[in-house]
Amino acid sequence: MPRAIYNLGVPSGLLSFRLWLEKYDLFPKGKLAFLTLYLLGLDALLGVVEKIAGLLRGSYGKSLDGWIIFLSLLVIALLAVLGARWSSSRLLWRLRNRLIVTYMFIGVIPLVLLVTLALGALYLFAGGSATYILTAKLNSELKTLEASNLAVASEIGSRLEEGERQIALPALTDREISVWLDGKVIARSREQPVSSPSSLPQRLPSTFTGVVRDRGRLLLRSGSRHPTAQGLLTVVSSKVFDQRVLFVLSENLGEVTLFPRLDSGNYVSKPLHTIGTVPQPTQIFDRPVTLAASIPVFEWSTWTATEPAVISVQTRLSKIYEHLSSSSGVFAPAIRLSLLVVTILFGFIEIAALYIGNRLTRSITRAVGQLYRATTHINRGDFSHRIPVTSNDQLAALATSFNLMNESIEKLIFEQKEKQRLEHEITIAQEVQSQLFPHSISQLPSLEVHGFCRPARSVSGDYYDFLHLGSERLILAVGDVSGKGISAALLMATIHSAVRAYSLEGIPALRQAQAVGAGPIRTESYGSLLPGAEVSPGTLLSLLNHQLYHSTPAEKYATLFLAKYDGLDRTFSFSNAGHLPPVILGESGTIRRLEHGGTVVGLFDEVHYDEGTVGLRPGDIFLAYSDGVTEPENDFGEFGEERLIDLVQENRNLSLERITELVTAAVEDWIGAGEQPDDVTLVLARAR
Repeated sequence: MPRAIYNLGVPSGLLSFRLWLEKYDLFPKGKLAFLTLYLLGLDALLGVVEKIAGLLRGSYGKSLDGWIIFLSLLVIALLAVLGARWSSSRLLWRLRNRLIVTYMFIGVIPLVLLVTLALGALYLFAGGSATYILTAKLNSELKTLEASNLAVASEIGSRLEEGERQIALPALTDREISVWLDGKVIARSREQPVSSPSSLPQRLPSTFTGVVRDRGRLLLRSGSRHPTAQGLLTVVSSKVFDQRVLFVLSENLGEVTLFPRLDSGNYVSKPLHTIGTVPQPTQIFDRPVTLAASIPVFEWSTWTATEPAVISVQTRLSKIYEHLSSSSGVFAPAIRLSLLVVTILFGFIEIAALYIGNRLTRSITRAVGQLYRATTHINRGDFSHRIPVTSNDQLAALATSFNLMNESIEKLIFEQKEKQRLEHEITIAQEVQSQLFPHSISQLPSLEVHGFCRPARSVSGDYYDFLHLGSERLILAVGDVSGKGISAALLMATIHSAVRAYSLEGIPALRQAQAVGAGPIRTESYGSLLPGAEVSPGTLLSLLNHQLYHSTPAEKYATLFLAKYDGLDRTFSFSNAGHLPPVILGESGTIRRLEHGGTVVGLFDEVHYDEGTVGLRPGDIFLAYSDGVTEPENDFGEFGEERLIDLVQENRNLSLERITELVTAAVEDWIGAGEQPDDVTLVLARAR
């Protein structure tokens, strides 16, 4: 094949590359793959055109950038879709992989998402707890500052009401206090203030505490305004938001960093202060936590909210847990132990779920694998293979059903083979039986004869025969065996061979014929053997009855009409063993029935059969038939003997073959679309 393609102009290298692509299912097949390949080629062509145009003039090359980017992104998206299809077709071909992927989507991925969500929530909770602890400490500092300021304001107000004019404030290291009366400074805790305000804003509330920005610096400030007899008293306490404050905030927490301003979500300056260190981890899962919190800041000069400051804290989960559990007291170890037990329990549950899922997956894939191997056995024609059933579930029911189906198919194939064998044997039997009926009939000068038999099944139980005993003598036989099918055909063959043997070979003249009830036979001229030509029809029937009675089952019998025609004197010598009486139809319309004889052959032993003789005039028609001709029924009743005789009488001048065709066609029309109920046999003879 490669040589043939090479001869067509395909290089062997390209052929090998294509075969490699087809081997790994990478050769484009669908419309989407060819579209992707076309767009990729178009993208590459535009890239080449852009490079060539760029050599001529730079502005030309840049004009195609948008299209190239668009096509590149589209090709990448289509390649991603094709890659997903290719990987899924190869990865998900096996049922086990499909179940694993299903388990991943149903069990693992939701669990991972829940764990991720829980860890994220834990991280945010831990960070929020850290910032809460930090802001709580800051609020505690502000509350302390507010309480001391109120105390100072109350004391100074009392001293002013007592008439004291000179107010002396104690020098404090951690904060500065300034006293204002009607907007004028009357006292300061420091001669050279650092954090005290230089002026008071106009819209200052009566009581305030918070973080303020004054002259570019962050301060913790608290103040209160009290009306007195001397005027409006304002006391302001201030503390620089510096490393000492951060040290108090970061104590036993971690590293705290203060950013002075936050504008549009970004730090606009370097950290103002950083204090503390990140604690050492106590265990492998003691991860660091970093989170920032904004602090509201008021501009002092206008007393309006301005850009907040930011405090960032870096700590560990153990420190946060230590702070949170300190409020639980003696219950903290119990809570920690409970959480540990629940975590271990959940871990065991997850391991058990993985184990059970793996076992279930293996059981399903094992069952599917067994079904697949069983189908390969069936494909090879081995229907004896059975799937082992070791469980009691739906898969086991499926395997059992498959085994039953396999067993049924095996039986059907066996029955089909038996049926074919029987059909073959029936075909052979049909061929053999067809040889038993006379094919070429030699006509007598004074009598023309014709016979016809159409079986209801493959083989027939009806019988007719013509035996020539010279130029003017003929033995005519018509019979009907009980039953249908093979058994009737075998009995018919027995009768055929016996009649021919007795008629052509002869019979023991004295003792056997008399033993079966044939009556005395004269043997002076023939010795111990009576030639067949001299055997009378009654004797033949007696011998045949004796033979069938002793060689066939009790329920098997046959009707048989035997006649011997002598052309010299134009007479029929006959005997009828239970068969439908044949008739002789004269040209004048007379009907003579041939009824002499006895009962059926093969049913009783030592039966004597009477004989009769009838003469034939030229033009007389002999008509013998089986019950398959007269007994078929339809809505109007049976076909009947009368209709048969009328049909033959109406067409008596036609040939015997034509009369037979008309009779059988009339019987078929009478039966209609139904099945032929019995064998149709018709024997005609006409005297010349």
